[in-house]
Amino acid sequence: MEARPETSILIAGAGPVGLALALELVRRGMRPRLVAKAAGPTPANESRALGVNARTLTLLEECGATALILHKARRINRFRVASRGKTLLTVDTARLRGRYSPLYALPQGETENILINLLAQHHITPEWQTAVAHVEGGIDKPQVLLRHADGTSETVSPNILVGADGAHSVVRENCGFTFPGSSIDMPFHLADYRYTRPIETNYAEGNFLNPGVLARIPVREDTIRYISTREDFETIIEHPAEVRDKPWVSSFRISFRHVESMRRGRVFLAGDAAHVHSPIGARGMNLGIEDACWLAWLISERREEEYSELRMPAIETVIKATRRNTAFVTLSNPVLTGLRRLLLPWLSLFPASTRAVLRTISGRDTPAPPWIPGAK
Repeated sequence: MEARPETSILIAGAGPVGLALALELVRRGMRPRLVAKAAGPTPANESRALGVNARTLTLLEECGATALILHKARRINRFRVASRGKTLLTVDTARLRGRYSPLYALPQGETENILINLLAQHHITPEWQTAVAHVEGGIDKPQVLLRHADGTSETVSPNILVGADGAHSVVRENCGFTFPGSSIDMPFHLADYRYTRPIETNYAEGNFLNPGVLARIPVREDTIRYISTREDFETIIEHPAEVRDKPWVSSFRISFRHVESMRRGRVFLAGDAAHVHSPIGARGMNLGIEDACWLAWLISERREEEYSELRMPAIETVIKATRRNTAFVTLSNPVLTGLRRLLLPWLSLFPASTRAVLRTISGRDTPAPPWIPGAK
């Protein structure tokens, strides 16, 4: 199928999803325009997404990003589950065979900079501080009002409009997409600690505190992220080395929402603009990049009308899994937490169960990309 350089494509949002979409389009001969309300990529000390899974690495091979990500990322070799500090289960990621390990840790800002630099080689630069102020004109001929940092405005009429502008998407809200779902009435807290020397960063751990949970996730060779449902979690962290500083502290709440259709007319949604869910399993950014790569391929094949039909089963699969896993992790009933503590050690006796968990973490529980030979 010939490329579609004549197609005018406007991408709202220059996070990992919008950047990946632009990169996948440009390598197929198209010249998308990429605008973002933000002043630049995600700051180094606010790396919201940390996990890059095997599916994403497979998808980004052709554009050249995978080799650069692997050069900087930290491979997670083990997942540990503990209860009040006592290890219940250890899962070696090597149990799932494949070209890539199920999960790697890399701060979101570094992933974004890799994609930005690759786009620059194609002479495409995100237009920072250029916000989508409003979309009108109907979903078949959208007219997009852009507002620039200097206060000036511009109206554009793309053939294809893609909202990759996050959970509070202006594109979604202005173009009539519904976004049903629910939230968990439980705050989560996080803190990144940087230490005075390199520490062990090749494993991730979840520690059930009963009540509450404390997760440990590597960020850099000297930095660990701790996430907990307990507000006092920082008082119970057992630090692996002397603390240098605390680069980032935040709190958030979890929602499970997704649009009923990812396309309306010539308007498409990808990433958090289309679906949000728990960060457990590190699927958020990865699922959005998966959206982007599928959409770019479909546009190049002139099959973009199939986008929602092909993507919604994957979205529903991931949201169902993250909802189930979040409920398991946040159990508070003493009887159920006791059963969890008794049953988890037995999982190591069932290799099929641990492989299924790793398959989900790797992103291989959704349909394989048909344009990549041998992808699983």
